[in-house]
Amino acid sequence: MKNFVEPIEKLTNEFTRLPGVGRKTANRYAYKIINMNSQDVQSFVNAILDAKQKVHFCDICGNFTDTEICSICQKGNHKIICVVSEPKDILALEKVRDFTGVYHVLHGVLNPLEGKGPDEIRIKELLQRISKYQVSEVIMATSPTVEGEATAMYIAKLLKPLGVKVTRIAQGVSLGTDLEYVDEVTLTRAISDRKEI
Repeated sequence: MKNFVEPIEKLTNEFTRLPGVGRKTANRYAYKIINMNSQDVQSFVNAILDAKQKVHFCDICGNFTDTEICSICQKGNHKIICVVSEPKDILALEKVRDFTGVYHVLHGVLNPLEGKGPDEIRIKELLQRISKYQVSEVIMATSPTVEGEATAMYIAKLLKPLGVKVTRIAQGVSLGTDLEYVDEVTLTRAISDRKEI
């Protein structure tokens, strides 16, 4: 007979709803919560509720913030906009210390199979920002997937007539990767995006 405790099962099921959390990991999380003291559990619950209630999208770029305008938009150079698909992409790009521009979060990419066309992602807001801030460069930093590439190309075609410089982040071979394991598309991109040293 299996050891079935309904509250533990409910908690485990809730954890499995998180991305990348399988049944075993969810079960470990549930038992960890049960073994925590009441004060730590309350602190954990409060942190979840606090984030859910206070975090929203920045009025300018669409990134997550707990203020009206995010800290990047408050201090960044609005003449250079880096376009990303999701707020989590900004975390990765912010590791690059020399980028002084701002971001624009599309909240998705063009994907006709999922019913996401130009009106379902934040392209209109990007065009408004370009006009308002007299943007000189837009860096397309969508993922190198079919949808990410299609989105980058679509936006680039919209912006070219406006006289805005549109660039695409370079893609290719990751540092520390053996060439024999790199796929043909990545190698082709790495060769075409080569830089002089």
